[in-house]
Amino acid sequence: MTSLSDETFQAMMDFWPTFATLVGVPGWDDRLEDLSVDGQQSLRARLEDILGRVDESDEDPVTRDVIRHQATSIITMIDARLVEHTVSSGLNAPVAGLLRWSSQIDFSQRLHLVPGFLEQVQERLRNTDRKPLRRHIASGAAHVERFLASPRQEWEGDTDLRPKFAAYREFLLSLDGRDDEHAGLCWLPEGEQNYAKLVRDYTTASYTPAELHQMGLELIASLREEYAEIGSRVWGVSDVAEIFRRLRTELLWDNEDEMLASAVEAVARAEAEAPRWFGRLPEARCEVRFVPEIDRANAPLAYYLDAAMDGSRPGTYFLNPLGARERSRTLAEVVAFHEATPGHHFQLSIAAETELSNLRKFAFIDSYIEGWGLYTERLADEMGLYSSDVARLGMLGLDAMRAGRLVVDTGLHAFGWSRGQAVEYLRTNTTMDDSEINNEIDRYIETPGQALAYMVGRLEIQRVRAEAETKTGARFDVREFHDLVLENGAVPLSTLNDLVTDWAGRA
Repeated sequence: MTSLSDETFQAMMDFWPTFATLVGVPGWDDRLEDLSVDGQQSLRARLEDILGRVDESDEDPVTRDVIRHQATSIITMIDARLVEHTVSSGLNAPVAGLLRWSSQIDFSQRLHLVPGFLEQVQERLRNTDRKPLRRHIASGAAHVERFLASPRQEWEGDTDLRPKFAAYREFLLSLDGRDDEHAGLCWLPEGEQNYAKLVRDYTTASYTPAELHQMGLELIASLREEYAEIGSRVWGVSDVAEIFRRLRTELLWDNEDEMLASAVEAVARAEAEAPRWFGRLPEARCEVRFVPEIDRANAPLAYYLDAAMDGSRPGTYFLNPLGARERSRTLAEVVAFHEATPGHHFQLSIAAETELSNLRKFAFIDSYIEGWGLYTERLADEMGLYSSDVARLGMLGLDAMRAGRLVVDTGLHAFGWSRGQAVEYLRTNTTMDDSEINNEIDRYIETPGQALAYMVGRLEIQRVRAEAETKTGARFDVREFHDLVLENGAVPLSTLNDLVTDWAGRA
């Protein structure tokens, strides 16, 4: 008899079958995402049925919480109909995602499904009361054009799919998009209610958009004090605008190899120190590699790809060398700690190596996943991993980005900010260059609410740790705390609070 946990996991993988292949879970290697209205509504009905049975199931309380979140999360995604206006070159657009993952996994059993997949995307874009941004239409079309102009890829096999991609590109260019003044969900039908649900899904917390907006403003203000303090030590300068100018124009990489070597060194340093802070270490190795060349124009600064369950692929920290000489070296260490060790590599590998059910190993709960990644950026300072104050300025740089996300994501989607307003806010309050800012803003527009998860999750992990330390006093063991957080897999933040509170009480 199939457990409700397994039933939920099957629905999750039906929603995103390429993820199953990415992590090595068998059974979905011949599937692509079903983006049709009928397909998604059928899946939605299955998830509603699961929600109706979860309270009476024999699953343990933590697993029931994860089931509720995962089922509700997918229903929220389906109801928001993001597929009908998400078309750019970023990873969250269906066609961009297909082109990205096709080079990372065995695509041979899926090739015959690609034409139908492209048709489904076009059908959803054709029959909708929503419109993508004009700039995103151009970006998505340019991405496909780069693919069409590239040499034949290994994943394409003997098939001739390129005419289908060319037709999709022409279809995109025929669409009438909306302008930058109306970038957020609040300008689209049911936008306000969809955004409220997405905020709850991504944060697993009860904050309103207005509360998150104010939280971001306050964090940005406090970070300026830290910038002034460290800037005084590095340059003898406390003026934040001048510190920002120097961070954008000085301390840049000389070449790509220097960037890679620094990342490898940072990961090795973290691995050597980790046993003092973690009782359980991942068995899977973590490799550091450059993003494949064909993906660099559309890939983020860095990302982590889970190790395969069968051990055929290690965990991989991918670093994008594109534009290395215009990029600040101050970010090298903090990004390595977030994406690799002790960040996502520890988090995802340890969960996958437990005896938890597949649902618990691979749950998509961004406030936990990205909250942990951001938590480890400050933890790395506590561990003594940063090599200098210059590297700590990089830590502040990413902190400011995540605090700024609280402001601009809510600004765009709840308060009607134009795209230009969001760009200008990040330009004034972070050290990102214009290229990074534009990529970030386009990501927030096409993935409403996701950017909120980082800081909300980080603050909650810090809060429950501080309460546990107060409660247990000298008995507090940071290694046990970290093992508790990681060995339970991804959970909603309220569930994490319950787990830590119970553990502290027993300690």
